[in-house]
Amino acid sequence: MIRRDNGDSTFDWTNAIVWLGSCQIAQFVKFADDDFIDEARAVSEIQSRSLAGQIMHWSRIGRAIERSGRFEHTKVSRVLAGDLETGTLTAEEKAVWSEAFLEKMSNPGPDEKAFFADLHKGGTAVDLDALGSIVRTDEQTDG
Repeated sequence: MIRRDNGDSTFDWTNAIVWLGSCQIAQFVKFADDDFIDEARAVSEIQSRSLAGQIMHWSRIGRAIERSGRFEHTKVSRVLAGDLETGTLTAEEKAVWSEAFLEKMSNPGPDEKAFFADLHKGGTAVDLDALGSIVRTDEQTDG
């Protein structure tokens, strides 16, 4: 035990170090999805939790599901990569796959953007007009 005399009292540095070691240091996490934060905030108020407490609660649930033996995240990843069929997934895994798949499909990569830009330049791409009819990109009008 290390002691330091502060004049009128003795300070126990060992206990101070133990106390500091048991403190949780805040770590910042950035969420790109504002809707997620809004939903977490709304649920946290209903559940009488802080925003951080609600997010931790959801993360514990997710961890428990992954550890349950009925959910294999590696299987979901393999289906997303095209190595497995979606029919091999459980209902829980399919729900996670579906959300991840929609996210991937809504964010095309640079190769996909270049591919579709080339289609549009060549007039070989198709789209839907205002009435829902299929039209070639060179047939579309601004009206």
